[in-house]
Amino acid sequence: MQDESSNDESGGGLFDTEPGRTTGRRRKREPATPLQRALGLLARREHSRKELTTKLTSRGLDAREVEAAVDKLADAGWQDDNRFAESVVRNRTGSGYGPIHIRAELRMHGLDDDAIAAALDTFEGSWVENARDLVARRYGNAIHDDIAVRRKAADTLMRRGFSGDVVRAATRFDPDDSFGC
Repeated sequence: MQDESSNDESGGGLFDTEPGRTTGRRRKREPATPLQRALGLLARREHSRKELTTKLTSRGLDAREVEAAVDKLADAGWQDDNRFAESVVRNRTGSGYGPIHIRAELRMHGLDDDAIAAALDTFEGSWVENARDLVARRYGNAIHDDIAVRRKAADTLMRRGFSGDVVRAATRFDPDDSFGC
């Protein structure tokens, strides 16, 4: 009895999914347009206009075509700097960052002061409560008893972008009274 695969003229054998199609050859795809690539990036997460433009031009795409694509996506509502800023504020406040850090990050993304202020205004919580939650997660109850732990907590909050007033309120630590002057 003769094997069925020996009669196959395509030479593919038993594992061919489509009769008559040769294996190993792929159709070459056309390179994605700047609009398609920008939309692909936006499908993953929000991007600022500046960030999107920088990413696409750094990948070798023509700057004018990139600008046109980003303009088209912004007009269609796919790219929105205000929505991006609100997303960053939500994400960073949930991760324990303060308004100074968030403002600096949004400025690096090319947003103007009005857009940054509007985005920070969307934060509905209290910066002091946000800072206290971070201190409680990191240091627990030890902060109440140990001045060194309060200093560490204050340093952490300052690095995370909280103002001095918020740091003092969250740690009940005033650097002026700890040096015994």
